[in-house]
Amino acid sequence: MSLLSVRDLAYRYPDGHEALRGLTFTLAPGERVALIGPNGAGKSTLLLHLNGLLPDRPAAEPAITVDGLPLVAANLPEVRRRVGLLFQDPDDLLFCPTVWEDVAFGPQQLGIREPRQSELVRESLVQVGLAGFEDRLPHHLSRGEKRRVCLAGLLACDARLLVLDEPTSGLDPRGRRELMGLLTRLPVGQLIATHDLEFVVEICPRAIVLDGGRIVADGPARKLLDDERLMLAHGLERPHILRHRHPH
Repeated sequence: MSLLSVRDLAYRYPDGHEALRGLTFTLAPGERVALIGPNGAGKSTLLLHLNGLLPDRPAAEPAITVDGLPLVAANLPEVRRRVGLLFQDPDDLLFCPTVWEDVAFGPQQLGIREPRQSELVRESLVQVGLAGFEDRLPHHLSRGEKRRVCLAGLLACDARLLVLDEPTSGLDPRGRRELMGLLTRLPVGQLIATHDLEFVVEICPRAIVLDGGRIVADGPARKLLDDERLMLAHGLERPHILRHRHPH
């Protein structure tokens, strides 16, 4: 069974702007897929649909199924637990005095009690490489560490699919490297919207190219990103990492 199934997803904003025009794709459990395309392609709009933040009222005929659950109003709480959405700015998601409390917030909302709650917090911090950070103050952390605290919070809720919006933005090279290592180790499905095409080549086996609200290509990431004509046609550039490969 697919982890995520999107079928014929269309969306028009109240001002009439047609943001998504009939998107259809699936993600397998544990698959890591990049979502790329120029600004205004519809990437963020798509991400907000995946856990029901758009539209205001889920359609009666669901276009999205997560982990076998149709995305309808009755399933919203469970879908939001399974789909962990990480926004571009980690400060939007951190509002508690300590890292421990931030990571525990999701499980608390789900009604998970002690001692299980503490186990989940500890396990999640270990998964993101922040064991020992429990009592740290989130606003004293680096941007990369803040992002990892946010990820721990999603993992503590048992998210099956991580949906990440520009996860490398604002990271220094070390923070970016640590994030790449972390994402490749996490055993959950990931859909990553990003302009960082070098990052895509390094960690995403598959890429979906979105432009004008449509999927214009979907396939092996290296092959798509190495297609200069395709990249230029959709406001992207072939990444340097592919230009400087030595011939075999």
